[in-house]
Amino acid sequence: MSQAKIGIIGGSGLYTMDALKDVEELRVKTPFGDPSDALILGTLDETRVAFLARHGRNHHLLPSELPFRANIYAMKSLGVQYLISASAVGSLKEEAKPLDMVLPDQFIDRTKNRISTFFGEGVVAHVAFGDPVCLNLANVLGDAIASLNLTDVTLHRGGAYVCMEGPAFSTKAESNLHRSWGATVIGMTNLPEAKLAREAEIAYATLALVTDYDCWHPDHDSVTVEMVIGNLQRNATNAQKVIQETVRRLTQNPPPSEAHSALKYAILTRLDKIPDAAKEKLNLLLEKYL
Repeated sequence: MSQAKIGIIGGSGLYTMDALKDVEELRVKTPFGDPSDALILGTLDETRVAFLARHGRNHHLLPSELPFRANIYAMKSLGVQYLISASAVGSLKEEAKPLDMVLPDQFIDRTKNRISTFFGEGVVAHVAFGDPVCLNLANVLGDAIASLNLTDVTLHRGGAYVCMEGPAFSTKAESNLHRSWGATVIGMTNLPEAKLAREAEIAYATLALVTDYDCWHPDHDSVTVEMVIGNLQRNATNAQKVIQETVRRLTQNPPPSEAHSALKYAILTRLDKIPDAAKEKLNLLLEKYL
């Protein structure tokens, strides 16, 4: 199977990468079902990358319906070591304006119905997750954004991403609660991805693309669907430029990541006691430790 060291997951509005050359479409089968869509392998400035539309190219999957495990497992099976997750978010802070880009370094889990681990069924592992984002990868992203001097875009390094269940947006009471926690942005998808990427020993970072202020904002009523869609489209254009520059930098100087050895001390089950079925199912993740 074709390989790619860098993976990209595109969120709302980012369903393709126009700059990809020599494209091939792969339907990857995993022990956790089918990914959201076919993975698109292509060349970006002479580097092979794997792209996946998180919600499917036709945006047919709710956040709660996303096959997170299949998506991350598929990326791992292609050899992905660095995963960039582009996501539309609402802002919880005045200074994080629509069209701005945020590189969160923390997550708050407000989900209810997500499976966020590969483990179980006879094998127990607890990965360290105090720093849920690979900061070295996030720094490469941030430096790429800063170098592009994008019009109307302010970069915010760090901050907490609240991951809510959805699909309805927050109530005003919830929005103000999240603001009282000091969170910066809110979305519905990235925390399960970050947890699973860590278990898969993939360095992960979120490129959060602000489309609007969450409902706490006094001017929220003036936000229209047309405005949000327009911001999605502009965000997608900017995101592709950022991703292309980030891939160039990663290719030239891939940073070390603690994520790449996240399972080394995380597996509590004795390796000789792991059931054969679990070993087979998780061989891609466990093979270097078995």
